[in-house]
Amino acid sequence: MRNLDEDNITRAVIGTHANAGNARLRELMTSLVQHLHAFARETALTEAEWFKGIQFLTDIGHITTEKRQEFILLSDTLGLSMLVTALNNRKPEGCTESTVFGPFHVEGSPRVALGGDVANGAQGEPCFVRGTVAGLDGRPVPGAELQVWQADEAGYYDVQYGDNEPHRARATLNADAAGGFHFKTIRAVAYPIPHDGPVGKMLEALGRHPWRPAHLHFMITAPGYERLITHVFRNGDRYLDSDAVFGVRSSLIADWVEHPPGIAPDGTRSEVPFYTLDFDFVLNPDASLNVAQGPLLRS
Repeated sequence: MRNLDEDNITRAVIGTHANAGNARLRELMTSLVQHLHAFARETALTEAEWFKGIQFLTDIGHITTEKRQEFILLSDTLGLSMLVTALNNRKPEGCTESTVFGPFHVEGSPRVALGGDVANGAQGEPCFVRGTVAGLDGRPVPGAELQVWQADEAGYYDVQYGDNEPHRARATLNADAAGGFHFKTIRAVAYPIPHDGPVGKMLEALGRHPWRPAHLHFMITAPGYERLITHVFRNGDRYLDSDAVFGVRSSLIADWVEHPPGIAPDGTRSEVPFYTLDFDFVLNPDASLNVAQGPLLRS
């Protein structure tokens, strides 16, 4: 493997993959090398530009922590996250569409009962959310688990405030026997993704803004159904057509209806205006299950 040049180095690198024990890894790395080398040739990449790119990735690694995932932000802002989501979540017509996961999900969020307060002290205008979870056949999905999370009125998720802060504006709850759910939270607002790091500098250099339209995150799971990771976006938001992470789907846009002070959906009196959001989710059956098992799992 001597005297390699710009014409034969790609074949030489790919040739070293021949003994890879994992066929899928060999396929992925071979394609990656081909595309990276083609990129360098197509753009006539200079050494200075390549070193700058390496420094950019190094800076992303340095700023990434358990609370801040700059690599996910990079993937999101390049549209790669949404592309991978689309490729892996093709669903029949009628199912609720998936969208990007985002970097702020937390495992083990607090459990609340139906009708409980998901906000848990997060600042924002009160909002009451209700809806149903059903299968593609229209049958309700009793007991479906919903994980919900969102930013507060300042545009921050709880994990952005520090390690010792309690969980706010995130919770886990279960639908009732008819697949229904309802809870109290705060009105979703638009917010910028973290842009004080390398990804923010990249966006600025490209003349792009870092803003996401107002949305509420959901992850819904139930036996016999594919997991659904999605958002519900607030209708009328100025960033719906320029989401920094390309996650908006028309079917996921809904109205946050404003109400004057008075009796809220939970029967309490609100001294301030409040909002309501109604949204129904439709899950896709798990294709890996035997067809004969489906009705039993959905009963």
